[in-house]
Amino acid sequence: MKCRNLLISIQLLALTLTFALPTSAQAANRHFHDAGLFFDVLSSVSKGRQTFRHDTFGDESFWTERLRLHEAIAGESLGGVGPGVDPTTALAVGLKVDIKALPKKLQRALKQGKVDLTDPATTLALLELDAVVGLKGKLDEAGRLESVGITCALCHSTVDDSFAGGIGRRLDGWANRDLDPGLIIALAPDLSPFTELLNVDEQTVRSVLMSWGAGKFDASLLLDGKAFQPDGRSGAVLIPPAFGLAGINLHTWTGWGSITHWNALVATLEMGGQGTLYDPRLDDFDKFPVAAANGFGDTRPEVDRVTPKLAVLQQYQLALKAPKPPRRSYDNEAAKRGKLVFENQADCARCHVPPLFSEPGWNLHFPDEIGIDDFQARRGPEDGYRTAPLKGLWTHSKGGYYHDGRFATLMDVVDHYDSHFGLSLSANAKSDLVEYLKSL
Repeated sequence: MKCRNLLISIQLLALTLTFALPTSAQAANRHFHDAGLFFDVLSSVSKGRQTFRHDTFGDESFWTERLRLHEAIAGESLGGVGPGVDPTTALAVGLKVDIKALPKKLQRALKQGKVDLTDPATTLALLELDAVVGLKGKLDEAGRLESVGITCALCHSTVDDSFAGGIGRRLDGWANRDLDPGLIIALAPDLSPFTELLNVDEQTVRSVLMSWGAGKFDASLLLDGKAFQPDGRSGAVLIPPAFGLAGINLHTWTGWGSITHWNALVATLEMGGQGTLYDPRLDDFDKFPVAAANGFGDTRPEVDRVTPKLAVLQQYQLALKAPKPPRRSYDNEAAKRGKLVFENQADCARCHVPPLFSEPGWNLHFPDEIGIDDFQARRGPEDGYRTAPLKGLWTHSKGGYYHDGRFATLMDVVDHYDSHFGLSLSANAKSDLVEYLKSL
């Protein structure tokens, strides 16, 4: 891949020199500067992709040394504990396999049904090939799994299923709505890091983790300790996509901050990486009692493995464009009519301003403005909900819409706003609007 990026850079340099030949030394310097700038950008994006896909930020110290998750993955027969995690189970809980990481011989064997997908040893072999998206495993000389760590790609990448269900080419930036993080964490033999932090017993921790469900994660749990909503529903939210964020101000459901802020927080506090995080808002004992009691707002390790990667990671994520909807996945003529509804009668464009489809500037609203409860909003620093960018909205169909998937369909979303704002949209106007949203 590095060779490919270098080749692209060389071609770009050649084009620069071919189509804009300098006529003076000053012009030559300018053109070489421009070529160097593009080379630097390509290099940074390439490094950012490597970070996004493969960097654990040293979080093996958490997942291996503290939770001992590697033992549960290996299973008793391979030096761990319990039955182990075979590929069939791994795929069932939403883990994905990068087909490009598999040798052709192994791909053929898989197609022919000659690979045992019920044996944890096969999982270890896939980890050794670095083929499990977002999960890094290291085997010792005897073939035993000695450590595991996770990367950004675990939650924010999936695959296109081009080879088989859960096996295919990577789709970076897509929310993995099949992944069940709570169930995976609950496999760990030692949950004491959570019991000690939250001051509850192990069974309570497991019950909370198992309540999340596929495609959901509760990043706020380790900050405020609020595992459930007042009505008893889980406090977890849907994993958001990491694509289409260029030009967008706030990058989380409840507006914590920019990409770099959230990457630093998640890598350090949620993934268990070795990073620096400064956010004095976490010192608020009323809003974030767990974070404040543990000094999370000023976290400074001896060795910082997160901060040096934030710049290139940001550049890669900003380069991830929202995917275009599949052909024939929406009614084109209806979508054209729906665009007019979006911009005029429904006035959606007031907040979802094209072409960003979020506000340029402070893209946050209070719960009563959009007609929903404030539980999740009050778990964030600003008590509001971000105006979600709408490009690639069609990829949200699995798991539902809004931060917690409360609306199963786009029509449910439209009905909500039609009622809340008193729009009095006709059935046809609603249908056309849905087709337009699907087209973005």
